[in-house]
Amino acid sequence: MNEMNVMLGCDPEFFIKKNGKFVCAHGIIPGTKRNPHEIDCGAVQVDGYALEFNTLPARNPEQFCMNVSQVLAVMRKMVDKKYAFALGTPVAHCSPEYMEAQHPEANELGCDPDYNAWSGDVNPRPNGRLPMRTAAGHIHISWIGSTSADEETKRGVCRQMDFFLGLPSVLYDADTERRKLYGKAGAMRYKTYGVEYRTLSNAWLKNKNRMKQVATNAIIGVNEFFNGNIIADKVGDIQEIINTSDKKAAFEIMRDFNIPSIV
Repeated sequence: MNEMNVMLGCDPEFFIKKNGKFVCAHGIIPGTKRNPHEIDCGAVQVDGYALEFNTLPARNPEQFCMNVSQVLAVMRKMVDKKYAFALGTPVAHCSPEYMEAQHPEANELGCDPDYNAWSGDVNPRPNGRLPMRTAAGHIHISWIGSTSADEETKRGVCRQMDFFLGLPSVLYDADTERRKLYGKAGAMRYKTYGVEYRTLSNAWLKNKNRMKQVATNAIIGVNEFFNGNIIADKVGDIQEIINTSDKKAAFEIMRDFNIPSIV
């Protein structure tokens, strides 16, 4: 099998707690969506109620994990110790009264539209009035310079990621609420360097083994795709399996196609 020149980054979000309760992160650290605050191995910012970071591109799972760990270590030094990091917690519930009391910027769901890799359509804008906020764990994937990078190829890579990342997440991620707002199967954005795969929550931040396996599965999936093992061509549409967290169906497909588990 020909090995692709795959590079990976990420831009996870996570909530903070004070005295055991979720609190809005607005103003806790520097950086915004439009102007992230650069640090070693990446950058940080506030995103609504959550803290967010992004990492520099990594060439292998070990470097991916190192970048994530380094950025989190810097963030821990930046944030007052009275705030606990709720890593790997995809949903925070807030009362309507608490939400109304926050800065208007904190209540903006300001993300640009994302797309459905299966249909090619723009995904519906989420309902920002629900008394909850969600935290994602998007994976950025680059293979540009290695082979084709047209939009259909990019959608195909994200459909492949539904098999190698989306299906395993059905088994390790116990949360089912986040997909009421974000993270449907095949959620993606086109990037000049490749794609942003947006289906995953931040649950893979829970431990370093998950971090490493997410990166490993992503690289395996891209290599399989460009070597002709396109699982969507054999199985078909799996959106419902991911969107309804059908663990039995997810397990069976992973077993049948030797897709590594993420635990």
